[in-house]
Amino acid sequence: MLSMLAGCASVSGETGPQLKLSKLNEFVYSAIGVADAPSYENAGHNNNLSFVITSDGVVVVNGGDNYLLAKALHNSIALITDQPVRLVVNENGQGHAFLGNSYWSELGVPVIAHESARKEVETHGEAVLRTMQKRNREKAAGTFVAVPNQSFSTSKSLLVGDTKIELISFGAAHSPGDISVWLPDHRIIIAGDIAFHERLLAIFPDTNVAEWIKSFDSMVALEPEWVIPGHGHPTDMETVRKYTQGYLQFLTREVARILDEDGDLAEAYAIDQSDYAHLNTFEELAVKNAGRLFQTMEMELFE
Repeated sequence: MLSMLAGCASVSGETGPQLKLSKLNEFVYSAIGVADAPSYENAGHNNNLSFVITSDGVVVVNGGDNYLLAKALHNSIALITDQPVRLVVNENGQGHAFLGNSYWSELGVPVIAHESARKEVETHGEAVLRTMQKRNREKAAGTFVAVPNQSFSTSKSLLVGDTKIELISFGAAHSPGDISVWLPDHRIIIAGDIAFHERLLAIFPDTNVAEWIKSFDSMVALEPEWVIPGHGHPTDMETVRKYTQGYLQFLTREVARILDEDGDLAEAYAIDQSDYAHLNTFEELAVKNAGRLFQTMEMELFE
């Protein structure tokens, strides 16, 4: 079912630079980002940029890290279909989800996000843009902050042509405004950052681990056949469950044990996470994750 199409960001075709695409079926494609942190070398393409072809246009999921990256995705779309892009969905309020809105907004394409993600863009967008510009240098050309012009609170059902598309917030998770895109007719969920499997997930200061574990169960209940995570290749639900919910449950148990034994932050840092050491970004994130979760759970004991 999964196949690769030719083209990559460094190669120019008739329509200009393109991104390599993974094809799930004749209607759903994804440009899979590298599993590392965003960098100048990968032009910020470390998350998945997906799109759905309907009988009345294309729906893009994620604006991309910058203007030129969004344009390269559009070039790739043009090689697959002559349908126009009708809507862009931002899966959260992180830079690689919204900075490419600048390209799409110039074309007059509406952009939709969860209301919390929209607030993140409004509040922190300029700072996120400056960080990206410093990293990407000339590859940041043309990028500006384009705030999503549509938003919703819990869920939104769309019918684009003959395709049902459901935008769903399963609850607090990785970052404010996390949403997933459910395609019930295809049994595919573009999960976004609620699901990981090829890179270690990050626990941010505003990540809600306890609610993320619950949110994940709500996503599982849909019984999708394919999961396109926020980072990494399409896979099945059990795989992302192991490396997302399973990891969060493991770390929660270990931190709870340390707290029950009146342990300290140093013991949290020393938690044996070697079962996850094969994942990308493990060295950068494992110790930080344990420390942040320890501090969160420790504070909750005194509330």
